[in-house]
Amino acid sequence: MPARHAATLPDGGAEDYDRLAPAVWNPVSNAVVAAADVLLGERVLDVFAGTGTGTIPAAQLAGPDGHVDAVDHSSAMLDLAEAKAEALGLGNVSFHRADPEAWVAELPYDAVVSCYGVFLLDDMDAGMDRIVRLLRPGGRIALSAWDDGALEPFGDLLLQTLRDAGSTGTETAGHPPVPVFVENCRRLASVDRLTDWLRARGLTDVSVEKFGLAVPLDTDRAWSFALGSAYRGLLPDEPDALQRVREAFAERIGDTLVLNADSLIAVGSRPPAE
Repeated sequence: MPARHAATLPDGGAEDYDRLAPAVWNPVSNAVVAAADVLLGERVLDVFAGTGTGTIPAAQLAGPDGHVDAVDHSSAMLDLAEAKAEALGLGNVSFHRADPEAWVAELPYDAVVSCYGVFLLDDMDAGMDRIVRLLRPGGRIALSAWDDGALEPFGDLLLQTLRDAGSTGTETAGHPPVPVFVENCRRLASVDRLTDWLRARGLTDVSVEKFGLAVPLDTDRAWSFALGSAYRGLLPDEPDALQRVREAFAERIGDTLVLNADSLIAVGSRPPAE
């Protein structure tokens, strides 16, 4: 079956996503926001904001005279992000439950950040081109993507478990279907690929750095990663079927799996107006 966005499911994977935040999402998101070089008073857009792992540090850097628009499909994830902002007394953030690919802004942004979000775009090239146009001339965009070899063997083990359970749709000519987000990840999965892709979007001063990260996962945390990431959209809806997949996946990975979370941190600029 085609992958669904996690936000279409009951809780959007919010709590499972946030369970992995200290180990995975927070350190990478902090690096993305640092690469964006957010300054006091600037306007920032967080695309696929999730539970606010990029939104919160961006808002702190922008300060009370700046503003951050956090956009995501998932109400559950944004509810968590909003609670974090309120707890920190951040009044310079607006949370928008909307399609990031169709987001329209009243004013251009000084910076755009996206933490593992661009590969969720239905049409990654056209969607990113549109996002770039939301920047002011000279504005920056910073994002994270998975590096070559990341998410393995996790991804292959989960997909094989789903195939064995008959949960990924009909195979064609002996070849299992590849989810769109997996293919998008592969398209960006090296310094050279991501650099070339960003330059093809019209960005200049492109820089891509490697961010090495390995995260040990027991079976419970591995399942939280499945539920809280883009893989969630591949999982069955029916509770008994979902439980069977969970048990089979736990048996396949054993007591502990080390998640290869090697990432790429990229930044580029929209060319100044002539």
